[in-house]
Amino acid sequence: MSDDDDLVFKALADPTRRALLDRLFVRDGQTLTELESELAMTRFGVMKHLRLLEDAGLVVTRRQGREKLHFLNPVPIRSIHDRWIDKYTEHHTATLLDLKAELERDDPKEKS
Repeated sequence: MSDDDDLVFKALADPTRRALLDRLFVRDGQTLTELESELAMTRFGVMKHLRLLEDAGLVVTRRQGREKLHFLNPVPIRSIHDRWIDKYTEHHTATLLDLKAELERDDPKEKS
């Protein structure tokens, strides 16, 4: 596993950081003030969480005048999905779909 994957998993492990990502998913480009407005923690605490999300590449920032805007970067999550989730579900999903089709073919209600 790469160091980048470790950073993403660590970032996603915390419910506060996941909440921040969810807020950016709903409305991208928020300031620190906007992001902290619904969290029960200090501004400094939110900044620490955002820094970890930035280190993992999950959040990118851009200066706009005096404000720093935060944007969701979904690429690392997609990479985790492709590497750790998709390959493990593909075979099982195909098998379950085959089983469903076979059971539906043998369903006695269908024959009456």
